[in-house]
Parts: sequence; structure tokens; C-alpha cells
Amino acid sequence: MRNADIPSGNSLRRFFSGLAEHVFESRLGVADPALVDYLSGMLLRFTHGDELSRIRALDGRPIHEVADMMSEAQQRLGSARRDVHRHIGDLALFWTGVYPECLKRLQAADRKDFFIDYCTQGKKAYHIAATIETDLADEAPNEVLERLSAQFELCAFGLGEVRREWEQRDELDPPLKLWVE
Repeated sequence: MRNADIPSGNSLRRFFSGLAEHVFESRLGVADPALVDYLSGMLLRFTHGDELSRIRALDGRPIHEVADMMSEAQQRLGSARRDVHRHIGDLALFWTGVYPECLKRLQAADRKDFFIDYCTQGKKAYHIAATIETDLADEAPNEVLERLSAQFELCAFGLGEVRREWEQRDELDPPLKLWVE
């Protein structure tokens, strides 16, 4: 799902935007609205589980491991190649920042990603994506992707703080029940 498909007034969009802005600008001193918007948009995209495995092999099967995505990126050209590298960067940043406890499972000895350093690969993927020109209006600007590469660790830390904020808010004000028992 593209972020453009989600209305600007959507409560989840506003929630992630507000949290990301608070954490990055107020607490970390990162005054970079384009970067913060990208990160909150990434969180919004990944609320849809199928977005995590949206990269497909040429035969149509979903690709789940970063190692396989790296191989797939080499088979693509232009904006399709950029999209795969950007997705690799997003996945690496999401897992290292928001859910680092999952890395142990994602990098288990029986998986190809056992050999992948998510931070290093995420930085590299964003850098490669930033070097590929695209004419698609809804794509992330190359400058933002380059900043994600250069500031990967800070962004991962900030996303971890965003998670702590939303978990803290859940404890203070439990989510509304949407069903009747």
C-alpha cells in the first residue's frame, strides 16, 4: 500500500507523524521534516503486514530475506532496482530500529540472513537507491535516501524511541476496544 492511498487525516498517519516529529525534532534535535516524514510514512506502510514482503521474484513468489532481495536487485534495472534497494534499506531500518529483538530470529543460523549485517546493508541499500534516478512523483527524493544512509544509526535509535513512546502511551491510555464482549 502506498502512503498516498492513505488520507492525510487518517488517525494512524497522524499518530505516527506526531510521534516521529516529537522524538526526532524535540528529543533528538533532528530538524529535517523530509526525513521525519519519510520515517513516519515507513511506519505507516509497515502496519500492513504484506508490505514487509512486497518484493517479489520475477516468478511472482514473495521474497522474505534480505539476502534474496539483494540478489533480486541485481536482476533489475532503473526504478525497479531502486525500489528493491529502498525496500532493503527500509526493512533493515525497521527491524534494527523498531523491533531489534526480532533480529535474532531473522538472522538465525538456518537462514540466509545469518550472514547479513542489517545496519551495514541498510546503509548500503539506501546509498545505492539514492544514486538511481527516477521520474516517479511519489518516490522518496534521492537526498532523503542519502541522509538515511548517512544517518542510519541515528534513525534506528530514533525509531526505537518512537516505539517506546507509543508503548508508553498504550500503558497510560489503553487503545479503545472495537468490539463488544
